[in-house]
Amino acid sequence: MGHLSVKRRAFFVTGTDTEVGKTFVTEALLIELNKKGLLTAAYKPIAAGCEPTPQGLRNEDALALQKHANIGLSYDEVNPIAFEAAIAPHLAAQDLNKDTTAQPISIDTVREGFIALLQKKPDVLIVEGAGGWRLPLGIDFYGQPRYLSEFVVERNLAVILVVGMRLGCLNHAVLTAECIRSDGLKIAGWVANQVDSDMPFLDKNIDSLKTLIDAPFIGTIPRLNSPNDAGVYLDLSVLDL
Repeated sequence: MGHLSVKRRAFFVTGTDTEVGKTFVTEALLIELNKKGLLTAAYKPIAAGCEPTPQGLRNEDALALQKHANIGLSYDEVNPIAFEAAIAPHLAAQDLNKDTTAQPISIDTVREGFIALLQKKPDVLIVEGAGGWRLPLGIDFYGQPRYLSEFVVERNLAVILVVGMRLGCLNHAVLTAECIRSDGLKIAGWVANQVDSDMPFLDKNIDSLKTLIDAPFIGTIPRLNSPNDAGVYLDLSVLDL
């Protein structure tokens, strides 16, 4: 198959906020890609809110991605940076070190884990971010803020944007899309994920987003209990898959 093209076959899933369904959408994508007979890998480089286990810290979302990535990955390959505190990762790192001047979470570690997964030659590699697009990693030696989005820019990954459909999502979606584009990246497609089952004028909000977001529309996922049921709502041809 040759070297994996990060423009077409590796994607970064981001969201308009935390708790908008990034993991749910990533799971749904992996499930559908597996059905197509493709070799899939998943990567959640940074996770907070992890549970202590005899094997080490484990994150529920990362475990879900490990389950659905059919290439067969260890937990640490899926999630190399894990924090127990359910707070912003850079704050969790500071809390762990008891030092507000601690160096930022290492982009080198994120990069190394990504390259290791590329070397396994999956047909599709999906990277799931944490929080929203501008997830802070901390402040570097020069007093400059560092962000996870720097890694995405460095690798020139195509972005899948998950819009959590709830009040305020129009502003969040437009700002996020503008930020991604200002970083010079392509939005491969976006998903409307219904996180608020009682959101008024849902269809009209989605229609507005189709006009406001200059990117292909992958689909609308209603409130579902399982990502196994979400594939029917997603048009993977948008992603050229």
